[in-house]
Amino acid sequence: MRSFFNGSTVGKLAQFRAGLRHAFAVEPETQPLAVEDVQLLERIAEVIVTRRMAAPATMFLESMGPMNFLGSQALHFLTPILDCAFNTKEVEQVARLLERRDTVTRLIAIIEAKSTPQGATAG
Repeated sequence: MRSFFNGSTVGKLAQFRAGLRHAFAVEPETQPLAVEDVQLLERIAEVIVTRRMAAPATMFLESMGPMNFLGSQALHFLTPILDCAFNTKEVEQVARLLERRDTVTRLIAIIEAKSTPQGATAG
């Protein structure tokens, strides 16, 4: 009995399956953040703490953390529209930062560090 798929079709199917397996894979965060990226996260955290929104922001970031990559793609898509109200360079920088899985946890840690009173210890 003759096989339905020939050799090239089987190879293409295997190649397609391998491509799908890694379609949504992200690189591990082995690279440290750039100085400009850390400064941007510090500025964002400072604004949040100054407005006394540390608790709601932390809760929001923790609940939406798994969606950060989707948010980065939305920012890339909306960059031409957001150009009217925001600095394009910073919007692209935030979108690039959201592509990393560890950015949200780093931002939460910076917010918590800035919102704790000076001299208070965790206990």
